[in-house]
Amino acid sequence: MTPVIQTNTSPTLDGLFKRILARKPDALALLDPINKQRITGQPARNLTFAEADRAITALSAHFIESGLPSNSVIAVQLPNTVEFALTVLAAHRAGLVVALFPLLWRQAELTVALNRTGARAIVSMSRIDGVVHSDLAMNAAAEAFSIRHVCGFGSDLPEGMASLDMALSSGSTTSRSVVQDGRKAAIISFDVTGEGFRPVPRTHLNLIAGGLALSLEADVPQGSTVMSAFTPSSFAGLTSSLVIWLLSGGTLALHHPFDGDVLEQQIVENSCDTLVAPAQLALRLGEIDMASRLPTLRTMIGLWRAPEQVASSPSWTQPRVALTDVYLFGEAGLFGVRRNTADGAPATVRPGPHSAPREASGSSIAGEIFLTPRGTLALRGPMVSAAPYAPPPPSDSLIAQPPRDYVDTDYAARIDRSTGAICITAPPTGIMAVGGYRFLAGDLQEWARRLGQGALLTALPDRLSGHRLAGRAQDNGRAREALAELGLNPLMVEAFRDRASQP
Repeated sequence: MTPVIQTNTSPTLDGLFKRILARKPDALALLDPINKQRITGQPARNLTFAEADRAITALSAHFIESGLPSNSVIAVQLPNTVEFALTVLAAHRAGLVVALFPLLWRQAELTVALNRTGARAIVSMSRIDGVVHSDLAMNAAAEAFSIRHVCGFGSDLPEGMASLDMALSSGSTTSRSVVQDGRKAAIISFDVTGEGFRPVPRTHLNLIAGGLALSLEADVPQGSTVMSAFTPSSFAGLTSSLVIWLLSGGTLALHHPFDGDVLEQQIVENSCDTLVAPAQLALRLGEIDMASRLPTLRTMIGLWRAPEQVASSPSWTQPRVALTDVYLFGEAGLFGVRRNTADGAPATVRPGPHSAPREASGSSIAGEIFLTPRGTLALRGPMVSAAPYAPPPPSDSLIAQPPRDYVDTDYAARIDRSTGAICITAPPTGIMAVGGYRFLAGDLQEWARRLGQGALLTALPDRLSGHRLAGRAQDNGRAREALAELGLNPLMVEAFRDRASQP
């Protein structure tokens, strides 16, 4: 059956994909990690735009034939492989909203997120880095009343989980009429704020605005081969990989974090000119002889999960490769600033509207940065979804307050009197960030109390990841088993490892 698509002038991610498909169907679109066999047990695949389109159509047909209604939520917990990109675009083609689930989430977090979003389906992988994610998805789905369909990629899927590899091989073209409107919800990501865990929905236009802000500031050329080494389970991860790829119309090469030797091999073999990676990894790569080891690389996009550390970071010493620092504020939003080419120091960030690219006069506004009366940094602009962060209305007022068009990130900040620059001084209080995963400090204490008297679970400052977890119990082995049985994040479980046996 030929797909029936209603056109609209408002762009969507699938609409961007189809524009590239019409121009160059035989060009390479998606490249799997070369070590995918180790990560998932599945062989690596490289797809042209025509091949990717057939796979997207087949997956979209499977979702429709499974009875998922338009505008329903489908949860996705997948590694940084071609299956992730195909699933997101297929869900949008079927008129679904994608909820992004981080890979470190286990049954406890999965169940909460499924119930909070009312997800109707979940997509997983049989195994990822030795963890049986298909079983995690099945167990979490059993505790979510809204789930009607569980499906996954890979072999040895548990009974009751539909195989998406079989859906790909069937080549079904079942379709339905879908309005391509960028104002419709596209994804849901998840943040942790002082008020607790919250879903953050975003439209296609929010995502495209975020991708444009990054690609224009970093000056990613058209037709680029972009290497993404950042997990895609967040707003920043999706915009810095999938959206930049669709905007550039080039090739997206994927690296499942992290294997330094494999990453270098992929960059060389795929002739990548742009690398998206955590900022600490980008700076570490800057210490090597990049001119000879990574000769094709010209653009580096470094994402800072701890934006308060940018100002004190070392200078960039690779003039041939332009580095753009991307400040991440959980799921609230982001902004990017290209480093000075003269000294390699982080560029000055001043309050007010900023364009994309930042130094171009008369260009479109990418967003606005300002300080709140509380002395915290706030964001506003086309990529920001303000409603999920809106404070509750005052209980003593009968007059509705006007909607707030900005998000208070809760990052403490001040203005430097000599330069007029914004200085981010501290992360939000009461929230512990371990890499890309954020926890309430109170939650750590609550889980420690469940382990009995004498147990301690705390977050210690860490220069690279923001915090690291450390735990102590009378029997660390039994504590690990108990936390794993509760379905907790492995960061919490491994906090109780026996350090005496560590090298």
